[in-house]
Amino acid sequence: MYEPIRTKSVHTMAVAPGIWHRSREEELDIRLAGQLTALLTVTDELHALTECGAARTALASAAERIAAAVARLSGQLPLRAEPTGGDPTRIPALRQRAHTLAGNALAVATSRDDAEAIALAEERLSAHRAGERDLATT
Repeated sequence: MYEPIRTKSVHTMAVAPGIWHRSREEELDIRLAGQLTALLTVTDELHALTECGAARTALASAAERIAAAVARLSGQLPLRAEPTGGDPTRIPALRQRAHTLAGNALAVATSRDDAEAIALAEERLSAHRAGERDLATT
């Protein structure tokens, strides 16, 4: 009733010599570096919008640790965008975004079993959660 397939399926990937494939670990490194770079961008934005001295210092320190973690994973320092600054009413939305990115980074770091990145992501996750609570009570 059916004619047998005589050609290779287009869904079968041929392993061609000379084509380089990344390992799972390399893919996780790239993904974690991307999540941390996005978190770094949001952290820099928060730093630019924060006026309080202690909070600014904490955000600057966190940004440097995040940048060092990205450099360790990717072999180079991340490119950092110039913060746009602007309206301080964006802070709650930026904190929520940072919280989400820290959670994503934590998930990837856990998959990668990277203790240093796990500790950094957990720290940022709790810091942004605490910051959201502080903003909600004021």
